[in-house]
Amino acid sequence: MKVQILPDAEAVAAVAAAEILVEVAACPRLILGVATGRTMEPVYARLAQAAAEGAEFGGVELFALDEYVGLAPGHAGSFRSYLERHVVGPLRILPERLHVPDGTSINPIEEARRYEARIRAAGGIDLQLLGLGRNGHIAFNEPGSSFGSRTRIVRLAQSTRDDSRGALPPGMEPPRAGITMGVGTILEARRVLLLASGAGKHPAAEAMCFGPVSPACPGSALRLHPDATALLDRDAAGSE
Repeated sequence: MKVQILPDAEAVAAVAAAEILVEVAACPRLILGVATGRTMEPVYARLAQAAAEGAEFGGVELFALDEYVGLAPGHAGSFRSYLERHVVGPLRILPERLHVPDGTSINPIEEARRYEARIRAAGGIDLQLLGLGRNGHIAFNEPGSSFGSRTRIVRLAQSTRDDSRGALPPGMEPPRAGITMGVGTILEARRVLLLASGAGKHPAAEAMCFGPVSPACPGSALRLHPDATALLDRDAAGSE
């Protein structure tokens, strides 16, 4: 895994957006795995600015990393809603080119299998964006997740639920479970780009980069990938 240390979160977002723009220019029908959360918002804002200046994203197909179990697609706290606001609309991508697990499926286990099959049918992910959780999780793959895991239902760690409160409507209790791409699913992407910023991510980033390659830190699985890059700001990297 390549590690690039950048001055701050804005620099991380700038480099990530530039990398995505290069990929889309080279492959207009890019299959892009998209993440949610505050770390990704400045990345998507830069892509939206590029779209306003003429960059074309209409051929890109999007696959979300995960979704909360129990939230309807139109719920303000759902990841589908986030991606529609930050990516689909600003980049002028047709809504049908966004794929997100259905958190309200009456059979979530079958929904997870269906989503995994849809990724395969699309030809796999070309470029997968990832954030890094404070406990080392990637997507909703909490510590202990098998490196061979596929898209499935997971119970969310309390730290993950606590961190999600700021992105949910005021007073809403964070969901207890999610549907997520598995670690094995993520590792099949042709290229992976992970972003982490802030001192709160330093322990997880250090474990990911220098600790044992172990399910105890799901992010460490990226060291097994042939083309993974971690973009860290100085605070996340713990550098002066």
